[in-house]
Amino acid sequence: MRSFFQDFDKDDIGNIRGCKMHDIVHDFVQFLSQKECTIIEAVKGANQRLELPGDYKVRHLTLIDVREGQLPTLFDNCKNMRTLRTLNFLTLLDSSITAISPGSIMQMKCLRTLNLSRNELNKVPKEIGELIHLRYMDLSFSRNLKELPDAVCDLYNLQTLDVVFCGELEKLPKAMGKLINLKHLYVLGCNKLRYLPKGIGSLKSLQVLDWFYVCEGDDDEALKLGDLGIMDQLQGSLSIDRLGNKDDASGIEKAQLGNKEHHSELRVFFQEGDEEQRKGDEEIVKALQPHQNLESLDIWDCHIGTTESLYWINSLRNLRRLGLYEWKFCEVFPPLGKLPSLEILEIWAIKKVKKVGVEFLGIEEEEEQVSGILFPKLKLLSFRSMDNWEEWAFVSEITIMPRLSELRIVECPKLKALPKIPALRTLEIWGCPILEGEYEKGVGKEWHNISHIPNLTIQSEW
Repeated sequence: MRSFFQDFDKDDIGNIRGCKMHDIVHDFVQFLSQKECTIIEAVKGANQRLELPGDYKVRHLTLIDVREGQLPTLFDNCKNMRTLRTLNFLTLLDSSITAISPGSIMQMKCLRTLNLSRNELNKVPKEIGELIHLRYMDLSFSRNLKELPDAVCDLYNLQTLDVVFCGELEKLPKAMGKLINLKHLYVLGCNKLRYLPKGIGSLKSLQVLDWFYVCEGDDDEALKLGDLGIMDQLQGSLSIDRLGNKDDASGIEKAQLGNKEHHSELRVFFQEGDEEQRKGDEEIVKALQPHQNLESLDIWDCHIGTTESLYWINSLRNLRRLGLYEWKFCEVFPPLGKLPSLEILEIWAIKKVKKVGVEFLGIEEEEEQVSGILFPKLKLLSFRSMDNWEEWAFVSEITIMPRLSELRIVECPKLKALPKIPALRTLEIWGCPILEGEYEKGVGKEWHNISHIPNLTIQSEW
């Protein structure tokens, strides 16, 4: 099967995100499906009637370049309308649909897939509930959409609902617990969404919930952090946003992230705050304790002052990627050198750190002898916006970062020198005036330590 496809696109940790079909296979598939798969350019704009040749038995229809207005009337005068049973790709790309008429929906009762992504929809009519065969509905990037009708909850065959980056969306229907076959719910970028409906917690088929918005207060209609505790079937990526409320530590404990063995990625975002929030954030971080199967972890805007609450980090034996961002009050890095699978590490804007030394490597100062290799699989290391960082110290007697091939240092104005890393193939230094002078090509005092690196960039501005 893989020989039919080529040019695989993978993410940072090796998961396949997409690929291309071989030209010959593509042409053959097009030939077989030419009267079932149709692309129509709606050059006359919306509010029009679209007609198809009488011998077409269209199952898959793509409309492109639909101008502002109502969804065109699709199937008037189509003789084969009654044979339409598995219309499983309707997409309106680069269009400006503002409304869907109830009549259009009633013409598509056999629809399996509805993709209205990247339109200007103001509302979805209640007649959407008539599409009882619908499995997949994509309304993502509908920037004017404020709410979904309650009738969406009548789509009991729906498996995927995507409202990613619907920036004006304020709420989801209360009765989402009726969507018993829902497997994938995507709500990333819905920043006006105050909470997720509580009924989501009862969806036993739900496998992917990409974003969890923490609700402030005691709204009985809201899904709480603790409700995640009974959702052990969740898998893939989960982001938890707006942490920092007084009850969030207790909620995180009840969420039992340590039982989510199928989660591969976790992102946590704390609310903006000051040093008074430090103690609460420390309790939340202490309670996180994700499952050891986790492969990727990001922590944003955390207000902790030390890293003691991250005591569990070294239990993540399968962690391949780690990002620590905007820790305004932290003065030291967590001990990460003994993470056996870590390949990518990004540390940005931990502004109070002045020295990176043995604590970062995971070595206790009283340890007389350290065996093994530190950061054994690390390939990419990135530091950015470390305003007060002056010194980076290695320990010469230990093997450190033997596989590191790419190092980026961005906007670290006080950093004086870099350790010697023999395996480097790419070094980027941006906005670091001291390093720029020390490592200037041909004349810098430390130039000889990096001159062997094949891909080298040193610039004064990022």
